[in-house]
Amino acid sequence: MPLFTAQEDPGANFPELLRRMDLLPAVGAGSVDLQVPHATTCVALTFSDGVVMAGDRRATSGHLISHRSMEKVVEADRFSGVAIAGAAGPAMEMIKLFQLQLEHYEKVEGAGLSLEGKANQLSMMVRSNLPAAMQGMIVVPLFAGFDQRRGLGRLWAYDVTGGRYEEHEYVATGSGSLHASTVIKVAYRPDMGRAEAVALAARSLWEAADADSATGGPDTLRRIYPVVATITSAGWQRLDDTEVAQIYTEIAGANQR
Repeated sequence: MPLFTAQEDPGANFPELLRRMDLLPAVGAGSVDLQVPHATTCVALTFSDGVVMAGDRRATSGHLISHRSMEKVVEADRFSGVAIAGAAGPAMEMIKLFQLQLEHYEKVEGAGLSLEGKANQLSMMVRSNLPAAMQGMIVVPLFAGFDQRRGLGRLWAYDVTGGRYEEHEYVATGSGSLHASTVIKVAYRPDMGRAEAVALAARSLWEAADADSATGGPDTLRRIYPVVATITSAGWQRLDDTEVAQIYTEIAGANQR
């Protein structure tokens, strides 16, 4: 590891450490016309015990399906998660860097960042991607987690410039976000239990997939289902595919009546 002077020491800021070591790739000038795989629809909503996050599994390159089983909702640390929409490659790189940042900070400082501090850190990373976004590789994540200090679930949305906006009930991002957020808006209640909140998140992705070609619904043939996870005082918990499949079986049955 290199040694830094007191003025140049990056401290617990892991991305800044990589910049000082010239390990972060530089973004080239000019525009490029690439068919970059894009992640699509993700949602998050609060419920009585915390937060539910969910995202479909499809990635598209123009009108082509480039990936059917991409995981867009991932664990950031024990009490927080990130959901991505936008250019898949830069988004996955940003998430990995974000995970390393949180781990690095905790090891250096001896304590983890507050939930709001994590949201701020992700905002800085989104803003640093702006040069790439100007070339079409836009990354727009959602961030959610359980605030141990307040004892409740919280969630944030971002814009391409790194602006962060806390939402108190629900939020959606991606090409199917309008359809998904409309479904949640109609049925949302802040006092919902886990089962009801999970079912509502799953239903929102079902309706988004029905109206938006870039959003993938449940694929029973390949056994590929949306990623659904809860974050509560017990931490991050991803639902098993068997449970998610049962939820979608019930949704499909209700639609056939």
